[in-house]
Amino acid sequence: MFDEILGKFEGSPSQQAVIRLLLERGFSVNEDGRVVSGGIEIPYTGIARELGVDRRVVDSTTDAILEDPELRRIFANISSIPSLMDLAPVLELTVLTIEVAEADEPGIVAEVTTLIAEEELSIRQVISEDPEFTDDPKLYIILDAEVSGELLVAIRELPYVRRVEF
Repeated sequence: MFDEILGKFEGSPSQQAVIRLLLERGFSVNEDGRVVSGGIEIPYTGIARELGVDRRVVDSTTDAILEDPELRRIFANISSIPSLMDLAPVLELTVLTIEVAEADEPGIVAEVTTLIAEEELSIRQVISEDPEFTDDPKLYIILDAEVSGELLVAIRELPYVRRVEF
């Protein structure tokens, strides 16, 4: 799906950069063509500055989104989810990062979270990066407590796991 969306902006790397940012940050495009997060408008100048493009690129990208029924439906319904990852050290939480060989293999989250549940650890949040959005997707699990060496070994021994860190 991500490749199809980017393909609609094939001739413009700058517009593709805008699309990537909107998807990665969970920014929507409202009916007026404004970039928003919930009800808060994100100025085109801020987006352009972050990407190193002209503000008009952002404007033309949102226009193209509104003109395409499929894109309009997608970008009208995107929302962001707050992440505890950056807050984990402040809140004394543990972030377990798991890199896998084949991120689209079914059952990865279920198997890892089952191992964690068997250790009677409380999971605060699970974030799974989409293999279509990133080249090296990871699974992040934020826990209330520290992880035992035995659990790390058990997760590392799963056949699809390349690396585990916390």
